[in-house]
Amino acid sequence: MQSIEVLKQQILDGVVSVYRDKGIKFTMDDLAKHLGMSKKTIYLVYRDKKTLFMDMVDHVFDSIKESERKVVEDPKLSTTDKIRKILGVLPDSYKNIDLKQLYILREKHPDIYERVEERLETGWEQTIALIERGIEEGAIRPVNIRLIKMMYEASIEQFFSRDILIKNDIAYVDALNQIVDIIVDGIAVRDN
Repeated sequence: MQSIEVLKQQILDGVVSVYRDKGIKFTMDDLAKHLGMSKKTIYLVYRDKKTLFMDMVDHVFDSIKESERKVVEDPKLSTTDKIRKILGVLPDSYKNIDLKQLYILREKHPDIYERVEERLETGWEQTIALIERGIEEGAIRPVNIRLIKMMYEASIEQFFSRDILIKNDIAYVDALNQIVDIIVDGIAVRDN
């Protein structure tokens, strides 16, 4: 018998694959079929779909934080490049997922949406430290970092709260990259 942690990881990885194929409306039957395991086994780890989604939100954000750590530790990147990458980081396993459907969370699963908001608003220490370092180095204009954080969060929250990406046929990754470019190019010191 596998450990609960191994099963948990296997199930969460399965959710990513099933979400890629079926979107947010996938069923536990879809997940069990994809994983080749019984729903009973899934329910040993997750008592319901809501609990699974809550854990998935944390899993996704923890993966993002791990990717951010790798960016910060990359000695080949300038501070400005690190800021650009850290704001636009998305783990490889999530890059091919259609995240445009996430706006459904706010209406159908408000408690899960609340968890997404909470995770968006926390864990900014590395990013803030990079912006402060960029200001000290003279690579970033002196800006109100709280304002930058609010602008970024508000943009991402729009993706999660409205069908704006679907209506405008914009992929989440493309929208995220454009927002990052606008923010970073707006605060970066330009060489004359």
